[in-house]
Amino acid sequence: MTLTVVKYGEPILRKRGARIEQLSSETHALIADMFETMQGSRGIGLAAQQVGHAIQLAVVDVRGVKDRPSKLWVDGQEADVESFMPLVLINPVVTPVGNPVAGPEGCLSFPEIFGEVSRSGEIDVVASNERGESFHFRAGGLLARVVQHEVDHLNGILFIDRMDSETRTDLKNEIDELMAETKARLAGKK
Repeated sequence: MTLTVVKYGEPILRKRGARIEQLSSETHALIADMFETMQGSRGIGLAAQQVGHAIQLAVVDVRGVKDRPSKLWVDGQEADVESFMPLVLINPVVTPVGNPVAGPEGCLSFPEIFGEVSRSGEIDVVASNERGESFHFRAGGLLARVVQHEVDHLNGILFIDRMDSETRTDLKNEIDELMAETKARLAGKK
């Protein structure tokens, strides 16, 4: 089932997600719905907060993205990114290991708004998968950027928070307009 992606201005986007202590049929249904929603929106990552759930769950799928390469290492060995996708991250912990790299980012909760964000070029990730099994990997390139972006969402941090002041100033009118639209829509629901 395709879920509604909440837009900037919805309070849930600023909520830190609760740890998932036990997987349930509801969790599995949410994971499936999040993948369907992400793919239907032509996204490559989606956090639970973006579909109205303040929990530590994100989905990622960078298959098919050729213009921004991804790198992956499992147990210290380079691995095939495509075969590792789609990726479910439950209770993820990210440790930056590379130098910061600036790159373009967008977000499904900020339609048509894009800006440069500096993030670690490589990261170590520890998480659980949809079976509750712990796993770890090192990511680089686009995969590292997407995982950091989604893990930020799980902690109530948005990509506009990571932009430098000049980029944020350049986007101020678009961001303010989106916030006003969201507030007006929320006010109409009351």
